[in-house]
Amino acid sequence: MQGKIVKGIAGFYYVHVVESGVYECKAKGIFRKDGVKPLVGDNVEIEILDEKDMEGNIMQILPRRNELIRPAVANIDQALVVFAVTKPKPHLNLLDRFLVMMESREIPVVLCFNKTDIAKDPETAELRSIYEGCGYPLIFTSAREEKNIEELRTVLRGKTTAIAGPSGVGKSSIINLLQSEVEMETGSISRKIERGRHTTRHSELLVIGEDSYIMDTPGFSSLYISDINCDSLKYCFPEFEPYEGKCRFSGCSHIHEPDCAVKQAVETGTICKTRYENYIALYQELQEKKRY
Repeated sequence: MQGKIVKGIAGFYYVHVVESGVYECKAKGIFRKDGVKPLVGDNVEIEILDEKDMEGNIMQILPRRNELIRPAVANIDQALVVFAVTKPKPHLNLLDRFLVMMESREIPVVLCFNKTDIAKDPETAELRSIYEGCGYPLIFTSAREEKNIEELRTVLRGKTTAIAGPSGVGKSSIINLLQSEVEMETGSISRKIERGRHTTRHSELLVIGEDSYIMDTPGFSSLYISDINCDSLKYCFPEFEPYEGKCRFSGCSHIHEPDCAVKQAVETGTICKTRYENYIALYQELQEKKRY
């Protein structure tokens, strides 16, 4: 039987099997011997030990498409990044850090800007102009008024999505709305997962529909990008791509060199100045780390 690990804690793994429910499983010793640790998001084959109590063993971990270290999760189809349009005002350097991290792992991103009910038009327009120009899909929502939640649901359908964002942006409200349609199923899953022995806060996939999962990503504010090389950082800014090979120097870092096509695009306003400044700040940070 095949399923997906939705939570792992204290050596137990909770495997969701579509149309059957959640099985509490242990991983076979062979994984430890091979130095392989099952991750939330892993697609696995299980053997059933007790159908009544829904207990089993994980027999095989199917090949992973991708893997994140922090949070430890596998097979993410996309990331949904939630920021507020206002209150709090979006911290764009933090947002760009996340985008860089996802680009480096080739994970597509959908940007969700919440709290449109209290935002002014210029605030919305500014965010639209910055990030639409980079090619990211944008959804502007109001969790309070349930505006564009259906559009969001469509984007998440049939996918495993990591949801990330700083505190105070309405992320929990959005997650609750996305879960509301499948409360019956998730209710039974939650009872099994939270029963007795395991209550610690860990990475967890929430079922929001058949073959549709979301994962609330903790620890968002401490994002680190130290595993990216400063020379490859430019490839994590998709708006730079049309200018590759058009600078005077091959291997141009788009910072100090003369006759740089990217810098010219920033001057003409084709590339957003804020994004470019964040690129320089991240480049310098990575260069500093490289030195030590």
